[in-house]
Amino acid sequence: MTTQDTSDLPEVLATITASPMRRLFGLATLFVLGGVLIYVALTTAPALHWRVFLLVFGGLVLWLADATRRATEHRIELTHQGIRSTSGEMIVPLNNIAAIKVGMFDLKPSNGFTVHLKKPRLRKWQPGLWWAFGRRVGIGGVTPGSEAKSMAQIIEALLAERSQTEG
Repeated sequence: MTTQDTSDLPEVLATITASPMRRLFGLATLFVLGGVLIYVALTTAPALHWRVFLLVFGGLVLWLADATRRATEHRIELTHQGIRSTSGEMIVPLNNIAAIKVGMFDLKPSNGFTVHLKKPRLRKWQPGLWWAFGRRVGIGGVTPGSEAKSMAQIIEALLAERSQTEG
């Protein structure tokens, strides 16, 4: 049995993991909705265009359920380099973060926060965990609000520390 050398890995300051109950409820809801849409399309006799619509929409909902299942198997980690996913993707480098928005009326995921970027990044969506669009990255979804809140507070502290050293 070999042990992995963790001396090269950056220190993880905070993590956000999908809450098991929220994940289960979200996935069950999506799978049931997709199944019901397909069932209605196959068992009732609506007009052909409605049947096609229900089949396509049901298939899209089932695809979304599977995408959510795959995305929420990973977790989000905060290091001194930035916010990353355990899938290996760097979501936001710390030097590209301009501000954090955690207010009730801010555009943000459920139980999460929004990161405003200095430079835009490519659009991406990991349902239930995070999304990126232009200069905004939303972190949260089927995650516990307490983990997201503590990560946002640590990021705010790192940004304040950075502004003191730059200014």
